[in-house]
Amino acid sequence: MSRLANSPGFASKLLYSSKMPAFTLYGSRGSTNTDRVRLTLAEGGFTDYELVLLNLQKGEQKSKEHKNRHPWGKVPVITSAEGFTLYESRAICKYLATKYSFPLLPPASDVEAAALFDQAQCVEMLYFADAAGRISFEKFAKRFMGLPPDDAAVADALRSVELFFDVAERLLRHKDYMAGNDFTLVDIYYIPLIQRLFACGYGDIIVSREAVSAWWDRCVNRPAIQRMLAADKEAAVAASR
Repeated sequence: MSRLANSPGFASKLLYSSKMPAFTLYGSRGSTNTDRVRLTLAEGGFTDYELVLLNLQKGEQKSKEHKNRHPWGKVPVITSAEGFTLYESRAICKYLATKYSFPLLPPASDVEAAALFDQAQCVEMLYFADAAGRISFEKFAKRFMGLPPDDAAVADALRSVELFFDVAERLLRHKDYMAGNDFTLVDIYYIPLIQRLFACGYGDIIVSREAVSAWWDRCVNRPAIQRMLAADKEAAVAASR
């Protein structure tokens, strides 16, 4: 069973397992990068880890201790019981899926499928995540920092996201998922930032495109993902009381 622990200043539930967890995941609430890893673990049905939440508003990710894990002072990071440390969410997801045999990667023996997976991963990073991340920062993160959004930056990023999904709409008319007809890590990579687009009031970008909307429904209605999203919603409601 996973264990939820907190750095100083956080108050939440602590679940204990009967043995030392396989690794510790350092992340934060509301971090799309952390959620990318948690969704991968949920989809893989893996619970033998400890989740340590850092308070980004207090700068805990910039502490000397954490910079020993991540030189740039970011989240997420995993550290294993044997001392292995890995940062950057997509690298962590792929490592975990490979190490624990989650059915989220094409077989290495299928060279073409593996190449299409790598291509789809590059597309997500280069043509979607940067622009969607800028919207998330301007419209979501700045709210908690007490800063106004840069409307020009938001408008520019929205144009990029709209153009991206125009192309994705055409591609998804001929396949079920971003890397082909199987659900993979690449589809998980999209979920946190698309959720953030909905939270910022831009869900129409998804639901107004038939093939994109159908793909999104297939992704978020997967049982493991539904369970994690429901648990996060319940935790957010509890924290707001």
